Amino acid sequence: MDVYKIAQENRDYIYGLRRYFHENPELSWEEVNTTKRIAEELEKLNIPYRLLPKTGLVATLEGNKKRPIIGLRADIDALPVNEKRECEFKSKIEGKMHACGHDAHIAMLLGAAKILSENRDKLECTVRFIFQPAEEVIQGARTLLIDEEVMECDNLMAIHIFPYLPVGTISVEEGPRFTSADTIKIKVIGKGGHGSMPHQAVDPIMAAAHVITSLQTIASREINPNETCVVSICTVHAGTLSNIIPNDVQLTGTVRTFNPKVREQLPEIIERIIKNTCSSFRASYEYEFIHGTPATINEKKSSERAERAVKKILGEKGLIKYEKTPGGEDFAWLLEKIPGYLAFVGCRNEEEEYIYPLHHEKFGIDENGMINGAALFVQYVLETQNEI
Repeated sequence: MDVYKIAQENRDYIYGLRRYFHENPELSWEEVNTTKRIAEELEKLNIPYRLLPKTGLVATLEGNKKRPIIGLRADIDALPVNEKRECEFKSKIEGKMHACGHDAHIAMLLGAAKILSENRDKLECTVRFIFQPAEEVIQGARTLLIDEEVMECDNLMAIHIFPYLPVGTISVEEGPRFTSADTIKIKVIGKGGHGSMPHQAVDPIMAAAHVITSLQTIASREINPNETCVVSICTVHAGTLSNIIPNDVQLTGTVRTFNPKVREQLPEIIERIIKNTCSSFRASYEYEFIHGTPATINEKKSSERAERAVKKILGEKGLIKYEKTPGGEDFAWLLEKIPGYLAFVGCRNEEEEYIYPLHHEKFGIDENGMINGAALFVQYVLETQNEI
């Protein structure tokens, strides 16, 4: 079975779907029309499916054997971004855009579903197609942890279309791929007063400024330099006038690491720094550490099978190494429970100006990358079905 050739023969099908979804983006938990269109395609392919409680669905294709069950996942939501890239299938909805490539993820998985359904006599397994909502708000995958069909899978695979890799290349190496993505909320509490008489007040702005600076010593002085640790304060809200010292300052930020053990340490380290810094300025504080998605970690054997799959569809040159990256991906929750991997599929083409990063208003892809992704979904199933 020449998987790559068959994927190329389905080029128009895959491209057409991607362009439809790109024109009609829907935000997290609003993917009603998206889910409906996916269901319509599955009905044409005679693949039974089940709607998820809000949006999204899970479909099942049974081959000659019921086990193993191999789960293939695509996220389906768009972003609140106003598209600035001109193309024939530009977003029809102001302020909404598939700026993270989830339109391509849907199209690749439906393309794989079509190929596998037309070759189900070659399947010695069951394939479960997971069309997951609400990845962009880091919620959708977590809701699947109580879904019996999803958790019944023996192995999982997902793809992220990747504008940092040239089209024609794929990265599937084992180990960490994305960091954990947690949120911190801090309220530095002082005592308001007149800006000309700061001695009569407790200045929360001064205390907050030192908290922000001191938090950077976590990465530079408390965590092993070989480990990635990011603590970034990204919002600061305080005050009303230039001569009034406010009562409090509110901060929010993101915390990221690849190492689960480092992640366990960070909430306490952060609070110790906040507490002692505020105390030195006579201020108090409120603090909340909100656990988001864990680090995305590719399982060794799954990555090894994926490497074989990439070589079979694209040759040795198609398999490329790419450094782990401090983004966040809620597929990580599923990988904590079920062995599997996430692939980075290249879609960069500088000649065609497909050069913009994920979440950018001019983000676009070389659609040839989707053929590679669809082929990888299919070839991975064939590589895996007799090994687990």
